[in-house]
Amino acid sequence: MHTPSSRGSSPMRSRWTVRLVALGALLVWLAVSGIGGPLVGRLSEVQKNDNASFLPAKAESTEVMNEVAKFSDTESLPFIIVMEGRGTVSTEQQAAAQRFVATLPGLTLDLPGEPKLLDYLTETPKVAIPSQDGSALLLVVPMNAVTSAETIGDTAPLFAAADALRAAAKTDLVPSGLTPYLTGPGGVTADFVTAFAGIDGILLVVALCVVFLILLIVYRSPILPIAVLLTAVFGLAAAALVVFPLAKNDVIGLSGQSQGILSILVVGAATDYALLLVSRYKEELHDEESTWVAMKKAWRGAVEPIVASAATVILGLLCLLLSDLGNTSGLGPVGALGIAGALVSALTFLPAVLLLIGRAAFWPAVPRLDHVHAQDKIGTRGLWGRVAALVGSHPRRTWVLTLTGLLALAAFLPTLKADGVSQSDIFLDKVESVTGQDVLAKHFPAGSGSPIQVLTPEAKVAAVLTALRGEDGVNDPYAGAAPGAPPKVVDGQVLVQATLTEAADSPAATDVVKRLRADLDTVGDDVLVGGQTAMSLDVLEASNRDLRTVIPAILVVIFVVLALLLRSLVAPLVLVAANVVSFAATMGVAALVFNHVLDFPGSDPSTPLYGFVFLVALGIDYSIFLMTRVREEAVEQGTRRGVLVGLAVTGGVITSAGVVLASTFSALAVLPILFLVQIAFIVAFGVLLDTLVVRSLLVPALSHDIGRRIWAPSALARGKD
Repeated sequence: MHTPSSRGSSPMRSRWTVRLVALGALLVWLAVSGIGGPLVGRLSEVQKNDNASFLPAKAESTEVMNEVAKFSDTESLPFIIVMEGRGTVSTEQQAAAQRFVATLPGLTLDLPGEPKLLDYLTETPKVAIPSQDGSALLLVVPMNAVTSAETIGDTAPLFAAADALRAAAKTDLVPSGLTPYLTGPGGVTADFVTAFAGIDGILLVVALCVVFLILLIVYRSPILPIAVLLTAVFGLAAAALVVFPLAKNDVIGLSGQSQGILSILVVGAATDYALLLVSRYKEELHDEESTWVAMKKAWRGAVEPIVASAATVILGLLCLLLSDLGNTSGLGPVGALGIAGALVSALTFLPAVLLLIGRAAFWPAVPRLDHVHAQDKIGTRGLWGRVAALVGSHPRRTWVLTLTGLLALAAFLPTLKADGVSQSDIFLDKVESVTGQDVLAKHFPAGSGSPIQVLTPEAKVAAVLTALRGEDGVNDPYAGAAPGAPPKVVDGQVLVQATLTEAADSPAATDVVKRLRADLDTVGDDVLVGGQTAMSLDVLEASNRDLRTVIPAILVVIFVVLALLLRSLVAPLVLVAANVVSFAATMGVAALVFNHVLDFPGSDPSTPLYGFVFLVALGIDYSIFLMTRVREEAVEQGTRRGVLVGLAVTGGVITSAGVVLASTFSALAVLPILFLVQIAFIVAFGVLLDTLVVRSLLVPALSHDIGRRIWAPSALARGKD
């Protein structure tokens, strides 16, 4: 028999137990953030942005690159310095250029120990070569591709060399009337990585600020947005805690591109999961006096759709491991770990914080114990109540009109230009390497500095040279490391090189290499073509293969997860088909905007794949959030009523989640890189389309029209319509 004091003390002990558990969870997360937080800032130290990180492992150009390394002691990554005169280069200007060349080996780099440029050269530059029109000079500065890419502190010798070369050229050449430009593969690489330098912090701050403003509007509370943002930040710290050591030990590949996407994925996903949990929690607070009981019910109601959503995205991202491209396959595990961090943070840290703060977290709009529910508003008041009433009144008309509009937008998908862009088009800002490439093409053969490389058996050298001399778009073929140098034979192979008349990174040059490979196949299938242009061609072909393999794998994974979650085969088919149509419509709009509004030169071959992964894997989240609630309501109220209740209850939170995710991905547009700006538009527009049209109209209207059969073959299909 319990005394009154013992009966009163039990709830008290229970409340203190809950608080201690919540406090313990909070302390664990503070420890995680204390260790993982600094690693977020150090991820750039374990990035890999070299060619080997992007090339298909089994591509012809990769094989040539590996074999060419045997022809010299070191692999070269050349800078090209183009010196343009105001007219014909004078004798005095040539002398100034030669003095500049002589000083290069002794240039001091801004690195610990103050090493010299000579320490990172594969050979000493000898002379600046004049152009045929006499108005420019060209100098190749060959950097050691391996040692110059090694990270020292927060930089690398390649970037320190770029700074030193620019400063020396300005001091030594500009007074003579020459205008120098640093370009070539080394210059482009330096500018590309510089575009990402320090941007991850800016990207994260922009994303968090945008999310904070949206959450302020959604919650009308200053406390909840901070709790949600901390959830995202701690999720990123947890992800970095795993990503950093794995990347450092070469278990996974991390590039500047995947690092930027990681931050956006974690912030967007963590906020989405937090919004759903907080929505359920607030709903339960209207029925429960105890915040602990309310959180327990909310957590149980939210955990299934949140875990299913995260599992869908994680498995979809891991499908990228099927990609032949190193940077694409590397994004798979990096992004998956980010989503896992967001999931764990949203399901552990956020509930702990909300329990410690209590109802005051919603201040000033604190939810009261009044038993008011969103489903009571169907057809009466509230935006989503009216939308639910519309869907319920005219379901077939709603989904037919919506589907027709989406298919009309999807009709423009074939006009999307995704066959690659030149290196000069990668940057949205004019950078020196791009300007220098234009100057180079103006005065020299456009492919200068990036020769095609043909690996051939010694017995076939003469036939290869003959074929190259007869090839349109190819100039000055020679056997050996340099014109006039005796050919070097390694393992019975000889390296033959030539210059392209087109810019090495242009689609026209890619066509030349494609034709050249076909012609040299008649000489022998053991004659291999490599070089910078061949790499671009192999990346394009690998991207096309990825579309054919990765996309079906993602669709199968999503279907299986949905089938297990919804205990149905019909509903997953409806949801997957709806999201594929949404993706096609988004890409159709993207084609119109990129081609006719923003006038972009084209798109990277991997853009459609990245767009598909993010839109279908992330976009299916909203259908999961909706349909899990519909199924929950259908058990008690029937399927058609369940559809309307589910739409009314989840409409606000899912829309908020979509707006947050779209805004988060829009932050990628702060990077002056064409690919990321395009991904930002595709995902932002696609998520809004999916949230406001597909999840709000198409899916609920189609589900309402199908009725209970949407749950076939489960027992619920034999229940009440």
